[in-house]
Amino acid sequence: MEMLENRTYDELEVGQKAEITHQVSERDLLLFAAVSGDVNPVHLDEQFAADTPFKGRIAHGMFSGALISAAIACELPGPGSIYIGQELGFLRPVRLQDEIRVELEILEKLPKNRVRIATRVFNQDGKQVVDGVATVMAPTERVSLPRPAIPAVSLAG
Repeated sequence: MEMLENRTYDELEVGQKAEITHQVSERDLLLFAAVSGDVNPVHLDEQFAADTPFKGRIAHGMFSGALISAAIACELPGPGSIYIGQELGFLRPVRLQDEIRVELEILEKLPKNRVRIATRVFNQDGKQVVDGVATVMAPTERVSLPRPAIPAVSLAG
């Protein structure tokens, strides 16, 4: 069974890195629109999106932000982390079927168990699509637990 394990503030070091990858699917865009309420047709309507500067549908910018959140919560520092803040710059569009890689890197240890983390997202061509920095309160106690399954969700209703 795959485990979720964190790194405590004391275990974190400047330069430590972690990453996750995710292929963007139609289901992702539909579920994100349903949860967020962001039904901008540039995300959901191919005909509308074809007439935009992107020439096709793109993922919600904050979908990449959500994947950054998942990487922080599950990888670095991991379970028990508390998000304090996030700066994001959207550099390129993320498209359906893109294989995106979220990279985290500890930039600085701050007082009160806080750390600054570089949050970078790249597409399958190695082009950076998001650049940012998160401030996170790192856990102070070690945690290791079974990784819960991602809940099955129906698009109906």
